[in-house]
Amino acid sequence: MSIRVQKPGLSTTVQDCGRFGFAHLGISPCGAADAVSLRIANRLVGNEEYAPALEMTLLGATLQFLSDAEIALSGADCGCTLDKDGIAMYSPLRVSANSVLQCGSTLNGARTYLAIAGGINVPLIMGSASTDVRGKFGGIEGRRLKAGDVLEVGTAAHGPFRSIPSRILDELSRTGPIRVTRGAQADWFSKEQFNQFLASTYKISEQSDRAGLRLNGESINPVEPGQLLTDGIPLGAIQVPPDGQPILLFVDQQTTGGYPKIANAIAADVHRIGQLRPHDEIRFTEVSVSEAIDALRAQERWLKDAGRSEDE
Repeated sequence: MSIRVQKPGLSTTVQDCGRFGFAHLGISPCGAADAVSLRIANRLVGNEEYAPALEMTLLGATLQFLSDAEIALSGADCGCTLDKDGIAMYSPLRVSANSVLQCGSTLNGARTYLAIAGGINVPLIMGSASTDVRGKFGGIEGRRLKAGDVLEVGTAAHGPFRSIPSRILDELSRTGPIRVTRGAQADWFSKEQFNQFLASTYKISEQSDRAGLRLNGESINPVEPGQLLTDGIPLGAIQVPPDGQPILLFVDQQTTGGYPKIANAIAADVHRIGQLRPHDEIRFTEVSVSEAIDALRAQERWLKDAGRSEDE
């Protein structure tokens, strides 16, 4: 089974859950920016939830299916059509050979995920199929898709297709501030500066990508100016460079850095960050570590329902 890329869109890559355990070698995890949507799309077509799928950013791809397939779309709605007929998000769909899937500009987020039953068949590098564009490895030759690429699809082995319960869609569309815990260098900032950070509304800069989201708004400055010699950077860390404009480090982040980290986005809200677009506004609210753990546990509980029918 294979798929031909007619138009690649703005930035379409193969992603799975990412590659972990290599930060000491300077290798970032990469993986889906919105892993929750990736997992749901895979479940809808019967794949293992972290199977390799396509991540399309802001403008989707146009793809010709060279054989019959089963697909599902999740994440941002980009007005996809199949042979010029509109198709639904979060619903499994059978596709006939020679059909053309056309995905347009995202309407309500930044990234759309396309899962195909059987998954995208690419070599695993360090245990992952994810594309590391900066490192130029993983996915399809370590790059974004281009016109003329042919994607090979694995063998599907799944049960009956199911729809996603409406309660899950409600969870996915949750709004409000991004929850954070205090960062490793939070004590470098005065109480007033930390509270100003939480009270401020920031705008996502156009100079943002999967490595980090640059935030424009109120400047935050440590009590004593200075930099670390170097320090490890966890996913979702919020650094404050000398200009006082925070940077939210994301899935393609560097693994070390010298700017102080005022806060860290909690794991349960990382998928929401993956759907932020340039010029979107973002705010933060502080939670405890125990509250962050509870939020992640709650997310995993409702994710277990993804792909189940309403009456189960």
